[in-house]
Amino acid sequence: MAISPSSIEQVIPGQGAMAQPSAAPARAKRRRFRFLANAKAATGVAILAGYCLLAVIGPWVAPYDPDARSGDVLQAPSARHWFGTTHLGQDIFSQILVGTRSVMVVGLVAGLLATILSILIGVTAGYLGGAADEGLSALSNVFLVIPALPLIIIVTSIVEQASDTLVALIIGFTSWAWGARVLRAQTLSLRRRDYVEAARATGERTGRIILFEILPNLTAIIASGFVGTVIFAVMSEITLAFIGISSVSSWNWGTILFWAQGQQALAQGAWWWFVPAGLAIALLGTALALINFGIDEFVSPRLRSGGRTRIRTADGRTARMRVGFTPVLAPARTVPSPRGKEVTK
Repeated sequence: MAISPSSIEQVIPGQGAMAQPSAAPARAKRRRFRFLANAKAATGVAILAGYCLLAVIGPWVAPYDPDARSGDVLQAPSARHWFGTTHLGQDIFSQILVGTRSVMVVGLVAGLLATILSILIGVTAGYLGGAADEGLSALSNVFLVIPALPLIIIVTSIVEQASDTLVALIIGFTSWAWGARVLRAQTLSLRRRDYVEAARATGERTGRIILFEILPNLTAIIASGFVGTVIFAVMSEITLAFIGISSVSSWNWGTILFWAQGQQALAQGAWWWFVPAGLAIALLGTALALINFGIDEFVSPRLRSGGRTRIRTADGRTARMRVGFTPVLAPARTVPSPRGKEVTK
């Protein structure tokens, strides 16, 4: 059975193959809520929003002063101390609440700064080309070889009180180059598309073309770069605190792990000293990954349709097949030719 190439289509949930112009407003309204309707994205956004809320109100709702000592030394989790206590009787739950602000500030500020720089430099270089592309690409190559962690260690050793904002700025300024290279490569392939050429032919300004024609097609890459930078910034902040490079007087999750490792909490069986901080780190990474997966499914029709496409045959019937597999067609049949010989169709 023959299948014409023009009859193969991909079905997007919530949008018909032959949509009428009158249905455009309804489709736009559905797309507005489709992202949060995704279970992965909704779960990730909810968890991240909870962390942001704790970062704001954590120091105020903490039941104890994280530095306050008490006689409850190395107590297991109880109704009085939900996450137990340290070797000095300090409340671990209060330390985690207070330390959430430091982690979120470093992660989000570094992620936003690196994402903005990668968009400005990568998309501009890819769209303009020529000397601007060569200069911005050379700048990206220079920043690609600048290591973030050694630079942070050097700065923190020089500055007596290195704040979280300073650490976030260093990570952001040294983490944008890889994302800029990826965005430049994608922009090079998009700037010659028909819709971009049409916008340029109608006299659209360069900024408007980049903002409304190119950037929407780079959403998944930008989101992936932002998520990766946030995770790297959070792990860098925690690593610096864990190895004792940053100040151990200000609380974050790495500081908790630093004191737990220094006092041999695992050898003493005080699992409550390091498990809550580790779970907080893992849950934050899971939330960011779920948001990334949700954005991928939102911008990719094939992922939204579960990897299946619908094929319309010549006689009007439809059949589904999974993307990447060859459709099973009807077996060939033989018919007699006018000269009496069998011809395969």
